[in-house]
Amino acid sequence: MKHLFLTSLAVALGLAGYAGDKPAETITNDDVILHAWCWSFNTIKDNMKQIADAGFRYVQTSPAQHCITEARGDKGGGNQLYGHGRWYYQYQPTDWKIGNYQMGTREDFMEMCNEAEKYGVKVIVDVLPNHTAMDDTRVSDDLDAAVGGHENLYHASGFDEIKDYNDRRQCTTGQMGGLPDVNTENPDFQYYYMMYVNDLLSCGARGFRYDTAKHIGLPSDPLDEKSKQNDFWEVATGRKSVKGLSMALPMDSLFIYGEVLQDKNVKEEEYGQYINLTASSYGHVLRNVLNAGDWSADNVMQWAHPVDPYKLVTWVESHDTYCNAHESASLTNDQIRMGWVFLAARQYGTPLFYSRPNNSTPDNVWGDNVVGARGNDAFFHPEVVAANKFRRQMHGQPETLYFSADSKVAQVCRGKKGAAIVNVTGENVEFAMETSLPNGKYKDVVYGTQFVVKKGMITGTVKPYTSYILVKK
Repeated sequence: MKHLFLTSLAVALGLAGYAGDKPAETITNDDVILHAWCWSFNTIKDNMKQIADAGFRYVQTSPAQHCITEARGDKGGGNQLYGHGRWYYQYQPTDWKIGNYQMGTREDFMEMCNEAEKYGVKVIVDVLPNHTAMDDTRVSDDLDAAVGGHENLYHASGFDEIKDYNDRRQCTTGQMGGLPDVNTENPDFQYYYMMYVNDLLSCGARGFRYDTAKHIGLPSDPLDEKSKQNDFWEVATGRKSVKGLSMALPMDSLFIYGEVLQDKNVKEEEYGQYINLTASSYGHVLRNVLNAGDWSADNVMQWAHPVDPYKLVTWVESHDTYCNAHESASLTNDQIRMGWVFLAARQYGTPLFYSRPNNSTPDNVWGDNVVGARGNDAFFHPEVVAANKFRRQMHGQPETLYFSADSKVAQVCRGKKGAAIVNVTGENVEFAMETSLPNGKYKDVVYGTQFVVKKGMITGTVKPYTSYILVKK
């Protein structure tokens, strides 16, 4: 039988400094994020109880800042995800102030955060200081004035399209996909942007997701002609003040991560000194497994990332893999759920569940095609809820991964206290594999399906695209 034991020794994983005085076995990530993609602030507020009941401790919003309302071929600020309106209008800032026509007002944002606090949920906001709208004439007069004139808003090469994404100078100072690159090293811009960050915090935000983070320079990166030093991340994480202004809350009270998509010459380890990072390559690995219906189709046992796994944000899919080239849209909700249960059951990483549009299918990726509406029901499927709650129950328990001989079924054991079993095929599978669970009979918490453990082996039958959560009583 195939299996992997991930040792609980912190030194083996480079986690000794993270553990502090706690015993090594307590090093785990317990929380999960619901990416309420394109839900309005009011929609998130209205569904907060269900989000909390489903076991999510973070909810991530779409960008909250002012954005464009129209573009070439689409006049008038429509509210479709794709059509008359576009979901990605949110990613074309015109000013860094709270509120836009797709997500809602500053007051709506504040009410959402107040509701989140009632249920013990923390709000993460998608922020994007790297660029403005493609049409830079849409930028507000207030923003231009704050940075000392429109020409000071952008890098010297901010309108030069990136041709080589592995060239760090181009990557961090050039225009990406027609989006002009902001001079994030300009102290006047940093001050203006941090005013926005602090306003979000004052309204109740408790975390940030940095869009296109790998396009914002690190101290070791080449300098733009207009920049004296690459200190944005020092300022954005509260290590350094700018013009007397610092982040309003300490970094260790917030959850901050960056979209640092993996590629050649990406400085993951240096970014990891400032923020948590997206495990984009691992998402690709997991989708390979799901597409193949075979746990041996790729190496799920390694995180495919140089940064310690407790600092990773993991996913089966992201809004980009779903929307841009529809790379992950062909996976069914059942397949996505299998990947989610596997991720949520594991010891490390902070899994993010992307909420697909309501009534979407592989043949109709936009579903009802309405910005602001709640996504589909997948985030509160009983198996998702069970996996989320299992994750918290298993705090401090080291993981062991096992796979059936035919690679159809995976088992994530957490110490000797529990296990998640995941069938990635569309068929019933009868299996026998090693386990860390003590001898006995176990009933799955969702369906009541029975599994038997005897002499270090677990046996049972699993249904197509179904997961099972077992907890030792």
